Amino acid sequence: MFAVMKTGGKQYKVQAGDVLRVEKLAADAGETVQFNDILMLGGESVTVGAPLVAGAAVQAEVIDQIKGDKVIHFVKRRRKHSSQRTKGHRQKLTLVRVTEILASGADASGVKAAAGAGSVAAPAAAAAPKAAAPAAAAGDDLTAITGVGPAAAKKLNEAGITTYAELAAVNPETFEATKVKPEWVEQAKTLA
Repeated sequence: MFAVMKTGGKQYKVQAGDVLRVEKLAADAGETVQFNDILMLGGESVTVGAPLVAGAAVQAEVIDQIKGDKVIHFVKRRRKHSSQRTKGHRQKLTLVRVTEILASGADASGVKAAAGAGSVAAPAAAAAPKAAAPAAAAGDDLTAITGVGPAAAKKLNEAGITTYAELAAVNPETFEATKVKPEWVEQAKTLA
């Protein structure tokens, strides 16, 4: 069985036992990480994601944190400028060994998801849709109203307006919790 996974802006075709050099991950040597961005699974039957395969993952063991080969960038301006500049760079990489490819049940595996070294905001961004999901499930999608974006819908939800009927009952001139436009109230009446 093989999988095509995405990490660090690159795609890799992997099988169990493969050793990869990927962009630096926030994990120590010996830890097990899980890559959840699986684009395709292959084997007896091929599963192509749209864009990702739901529930699939690749688990890997971190072998070491390494640096890539040195890259030298030399710029020279000829003729009248007579300037030159040399820059070098060594990319930080993580060496991982693929241990297992999960076709389903990856969310219940208990292995921490692989995150890049500089992605401090990634866990907060992943938690935000989960927190917003119960509020959206309890009421209507207020962003369907023309002019109401995600920020305005959040302010309306914080003010206690979660359905079209509640928004239709609001008087735009006297409502003080947040700014409500008269057009929003008219559209909410038609949608309610």
